[in-house]
Amino acid sequence: MRILATGGAGYIGSVTTRLLCDAGHDVVVLDTLERGYAASVDGRARLVQGSVGDRDAVCTALEGVDAVLHLAGYIEVAESQVRAADYLENNAVLPMELVESMLERGVDAIVFSSTAAVYGEPESIPINEDAPTRPVNVYGASKLMFERMLDWYGSRRGLRSVRLRYFNVAGAWPDGSIGEAHDPETHIIPRILGAVASGQRQFEVYGSDYDTPDRTCVRDYIHVCDLAEAHRLALEYVHSGGQTGVFNLGNGEGYSNLDVVRTCAQVVGSQIEVVFGDRRSGDPAVLVASASLAEEVLGWRPERPELARIATDAWTWHSTHPKGYRAVEEVVE
Repeated sequence: MRILATGGAGYIGSVTTRLLCDAGHDVVVLDTLERGYAASVDGRARLVQGSVGDRDAVCTALEGVDAVLHLAGYIEVAESQVRAADYLENNAVLPMELVESMLERGVDAIVFSSTAAVYGEPESIPINEDAPTRPVNVYGASKLMFERMLDWYGSRRGLRSVRLRYFNVAGAWPDGSIGEAHDPETHIIPRILGAVASGQRQFEVYGSDYDTPDRTCVRDYIHVCDLAEAHRLALEYVHSGGQTGVFNLGNGEGYSNLDVVRTCAQVVGSQIEVVFGDRRSGDPAVLVASASLAEEVLGWRPERPELARIATDAWTWHSTHPKGYRAVEEVVE
């Protein structure tokens, strides 16, 4: 299968691209490189630099494509609260240009890498796919807007789409060759590991007044390689005639922010003192997924669910790439 992976130079995109290439698929990556890195793209894939809203770039990338994997977009919850217009444009408006170009060329299958942020504050845990969608931040709202447009395109123009809603992603390719490199970094595991790598011994946790056992946020973590495998299975499902569907992904267990700090400290063999800061705007207290539907329909189960395994693989990457991909790209230049 020939796949167009938008955002394929990003964290999740680069890992998924490598896994798809390993599985024998032909991958074209479309990425602006605004927040992605050319050095992260597997050498077997073809990289086209451009936006999903750029019809010329999209047309070039779509040549011969069987299905699209849409990963491109802005992802930071706190940033979305202060840059609402940018998030709505980048995550909801511009991708409609991608869909229009797809349908003009007879490509009727897309896998959308969505988010569990569409649920907002859940009524019950674990969260099932039929839970109400009431996002509490602009990031989640922007993703939900595009999901609803996919429904419209499906009912009016025959587009088949699979939406994958997942929670906190961490880890790296096990040999440490590709991993997470956001600038600035806002995700908790790389923030902890980055702090340790730079010699810091204190770490700030956002919020200590949530309605949880230890008063910090609880999240369902998923290894990036398990997430990439879910994207592969979803692409093969929709390419083989699978119908539109929504699937939650996660390991079914919740870990608090304090659990994460303790686990990371154990992995790196260092003491980390926790200091508490204010809550981040738009952060729900608990997000934990039920992935039973993904197992039933897609045959997906996480193979690396342990938080220690996720943190260990992340540390392998961060300890050997303290500057992320920037050092690699400086050498290339």
